[in-house]
Amino acid sequence: MSKPIISGLMSYGMSGRIFHAPFLSTNPGFTFRAVVERHEKKAAARYPDVISYNSIDELLADDEIELVIVNTPNNTHFDFTIKALNAGKHVLLEKPAAATSAEVKIMFDLAREKNLHLMLYQNRRYDSGYLLVKDIIESGKLGELIEVHMRFDRYKTTLSPKSFKEKKENAANGLTYDLGPHLIDNIIALFGKPLSFKKTTGIFREGSEVDDYFHYHLIYPNQLNVYLTSCLLIAEGLPGFVVHGTLGSFIKDRSDVQEAQLDAGMLPTDAGYGIEPTGSEGKLVIMGLDNKKDTSYIKPPKGNYNGLFEAVYHTIRDGALFPMTEEHIAWQLELLEA
Repeated sequence: MSKPIISGLMSYGMSGRIFHAPFLSTNPGFTFRAVVERHEKKAAARYPDVISYNSIDELLADDEIELVIVNTPNNTHFDFTIKALNAGKHVLLEKPAAATSAEVKIMFDLAREKNLHLMLYQNRRYDSGYLLVKDIIESGKLGELIEVHMRFDRYKTTLSPKSFKEKKENAANGLTYDLGPHLIDNIIALFGKPLSFKKTTGIFREGSEVDDYFHYHLIYPNQLNVYLTSCLLIAEGLPGFVVHGTLGSFIKDRSDVQEAQLDAGMLPTDAGYGIEPTGSEGKLVIMGLDNKKDTSYIKPPKGNYNGLFEAVYHTIRDGALFPMTEEHIAWQLELLEA
């Protein structure tokens, strides 16, 4: 990595502090040059050499910046991405890409016109649990797949203090657009576009205007059924990953540690980063020829959000294909906006 990508961050809120700044500052492929902080100037406490701009316009006017990370509220993603592309910047855009498929097409068309890269930040492809499930599925140990379940549950009864997140008139709000992109992207990465799907949503929190429950049933070739579920009122969560095949089953809790470690101040370069604790192994059950169960517990690989930033680097510097393709995002939006 002979030439780091000079990068700017549109916001230093939770996502900027946890999911972006630690990687821009430690990955040798990047130079963390600037951040936008409209009110409190918090970034300097950890990154004293980083410029803190008062507005997005100031950030985009910085000629040294090559890559801009759009990590602002969902309903601003389209406008700010268009603005960044028109300023001549490559863009790493947080999920959801936009509110509609039409907006996604406009953004990618503009990126092509400007000879720039638009890349979607789908970090959950680099969760330890998902990486293990992917390995198990691709190993063929389970035989022909029958059904796959993925869940992402939380328990949060209160509405967000950021009122714009709770207004149904604001674009791309609700749990479907919040956690839905993670689950849908995971499945698209594994199996591609479904033949058909059914979507169910619900609102259960008192006073909420936006969905806090969703369930997708996706149909794939060879009778494979996939179920994606998320809810904000699950007191006792089920396993995050369940896969059944003709030869066996695999079960794994959603226990990736990266977000909690980064929130606590751990750096991606620390030795213990991304390593799940003992006891969080996945359970693999294979049926033998005599119908006896062979049960084993498999340690997940190290979680690695840095893998996404490596992909960003090689896309911009080497012209590599970014793992989350335009086609993947178009399929995702088709499911989200249904």
